[in-house]
Amino acid sequence: MTDPTTLHAVTVLGHDRPGIIADTTARLADLGLNLEDSTMTLLRGQFAMMLLCAGGDATLTQGEIEAALAPLTVDGTLDVTVREVRSPGPGAGAGSPWLLTVHGGDRPGIVSSLVSRIAEVGGNITDLTTRLAGGLYLLIAEIDLPAQADADALVAVVGETAASLDVTATLRPTDPDEL
Repeated sequence: MTDPTTLHAVTVLGHDRPGIIADTTARLADLGLNLEDSTMTLLRGQFAMMLLCAGGDATLTQGEIEAALAPLTVDGTLDVTVREVRSPGPGAGAGSPWLLTVHGGDRPGIVSSLVSRIAEVGGNITDLTTRLAGGLYLLIAEIDLPAQADADALVAVVGETAASLDVTATLRPTDPDEL
């Protein structure tokens, strides 16, 4: 049974083809589910989509959603999962928005080294995109930085970490409307 504060997290992963989004969202709409938040991307030709859905009949179960989406997986090229998650409480994401951009030569450890610095001060990464083009690596992260974080010290630490990786990094505050 669905609690009104419950969201259904749906992930769809696999080989890209036309119609995946249309098929998935039509099946969810047929159940009376509304898409509240979603993201989709192609990762080296692989389709990756995450959806947060709400609504539907109060008796709608996770199993019924899984059954409705099961035909998407019949040919073996897609994996679909459904999981119930609680709606975030008030105050979630109450910090200030920052943007981290990193670019330079590709090597292991760029993401982990830089985002660990953000985590050390309680920063929460709310969106992360990376791309590799030839030997050039690009990272863009939207960050929610708590009010008590020392932003100037963090900017300095991120710069030092980037230099040790031989990449260029910029961490700057943003206007929420800019993101």
